[in-house]
Amino acid sequence: MHRMKLASNNRIPELDLLKCLFITLMVMFHLAYFSQLHPYAHEIVYSFHMPGFLLISGYLMNLRKEPAKFLRYILFLLIPYLIMESGYIIMASILPINEHIDGLTPSLFLNKLLLNPTGPYWYLQTIIICELIAYGTTKTTQSNSLDCMLICAILFYLISQALSKFSFVYSLYFLAGFIIRQSGRGFMEVIRPWALSIIPFAALCLSPETINPKWMLPAYFAISTALWLCRFIKGRLSAFLQFIGRNSLVIYIFSPIFTILCKQLIPLFKADATGLLFAFISTPLCIAGSLGIGKLLDMMKISPLMFGKEKSVA
Repeated sequence: MHRMKLASNNRIPELDLLKCLFITLMVMFHLAYFSQLHPYAHEIVYSFHMPGFLLISGYLMNLRKEPAKFLRYILFLLIPYLIMESGYIIMASILPINEHIDGLTPSLFLNKLLLNPTGPYWYLQTIIICELIAYGTTKTTQSNSLDCMLICAILFYLISQALSKFSFVYSLYFLAGFIIRQSGRGFMEVIRPWALSIIPFAALCLSPETINPKWMLPAYFAISTALWLCRFIKGRLSAFLQFIGRNSLVIYIFSPIFTILCKQLIPLFKADATGLLFAFISTPLCIAGSLGIGKLLDMMKISPLMFGKEKSVA
């Protein structure tokens, strides 16, 4: 039986390493130039990295928080969402990006902000909705039973019918993580680290029909393989990658600024038809830039207002 060891600060190293992998892949495939050069690799990565984030988020959800503390936690997910999504909408109405918005009006702005987000911030909207429903349902019914989970699934489905960017499939990953936690089992007791997981994952990758988040198997085998590889990451490298993982929220929030700026580098790498050199240089720049903004907010004492804590970069 695999038990996850807690770090001295009660974090789970394996989950931080997974988050490092997922956020790095997210940044890399948000580089539009690179993503367009490798559309099938994009599909493969999206079959497990955002599902993995949602699975971990569901697993780490803390039901022990008092309602006031839980609502404060939600508030400080909502504030960065509203700020960054507002900026993204305005930017998309000005710049010629893939999600360009023609004729931005106040009503369209509010629709994008509150109901159907543009750009990468749909994930924050999804997490906020999933956590509110999971917490509210569990506290209202005073139960962690199958009935409670079924109610959550039904509510997730109904919301997915009303909100275009809220995916029922992705919400089920959150619910799966939540169920694992409420069952009392460890994350790696359910998704076991296994070297041979790479074989079924590779087999699934051969078919466009099976490399899809809705099947869940690609995500399971990809995460299982990644957890097995985590065993070989030690010392300073492990500490550095865990640092990236535990700051994945800051990277997620601010990286779109830098993925857009990195478009200016494209002419320097036109000779490389694969786009790999562009991606390998731009991705660390986006991550470093995002952490730099977080550090700047810490220095300017803005982090408590935006994230509800003294340090946004831990």
